[in-house]
Amino acid sequence: MDEILKQFATLFPELNNALGAGIMIFLRLVGLMRLAPVLSKSEIPSIVKISIALICTVILMGVIKPQAPPANTPIYLCMFLNFFFGMIIGFVANCILATILAGGDMINNQMGLSSAMIMDPSTRSQVSVMANYFSTLALLIFIYSGGIYWLFNALIKSFTLLPMYSVDFHFEKFVNIQYLSDVTANILFTGLHIASPVLLATMGQDIILGIISKTAPQVNVFSLSFLFKPVMGAFILIVILPGLINVITDYLVSFASIF
Repeated sequence: MDEILKQFATLFPELNNALGAGIMIFLRLVGLMRLAPVLSKSEIPSIVKISIALICTVILMGVIKPQAPPANTPIYLCMFLNFFFGMIIGFVANCILATILAGGDMINNQMGLSSAMIMDPSTRSQVSVMANYFSTLALLIFIYSGGIYWLFNALIKSFTLLPMYSVDFHFEKFVNIQYLSDVTANILFTGLHIASPVLLATMGQDIILGIISKTAPQVNVFSLSFLFKPVMGAFILIVILPGLINVITDYLVSFASIF
């Protein structure tokens, strides 16, 4: 088999270079689509994802000029590194959206809806109602603000950082470890900022109900909290939703430069 491949490369060098480069670009695209927002959704059939990856590979072949692989290049190692590097780009983008999902979880718990869980087909797990709402909202804003363009722009730039046939992979050279740790560590902190209006309003309601419980013990405050908390949380969300959309948009746009 190796002899046949060598003969093919000798007889058709340009076609061999194009096929080799296409395989590396395709694998990096598949790695990106494995974890990237929108593209990783399980609602999208696998045949559609593969078709999109093939079409994008053909398009990117005109942007990234195919090169002949260096002599004695471990092809299987190059294939793995291209797939892994694409997954890194998708993981960073997914961490940005996970912050908004964390904020939705906090709002859901504070509104007393922790028992209201639904099945998320994309993750195949139980998620809270508000987390699912904020996840959908974040995806729509991500698409509207040009998130798909950022991802493909990052993919094109990645070939200058890690050429398709490079095996000299130093993780700290291509990924800012400090930045990656900051993004993952600040998921709950930034999510708390997004959920803070609802948290403060429901906390004030808890204080008022506590005062009522002390002044009028005959009032069943525990059952009243189940009635007022969802209503108060929904009312606050309706009031702050326009401003909240602007905050989420600014938050997502602030990460456009890293791609």
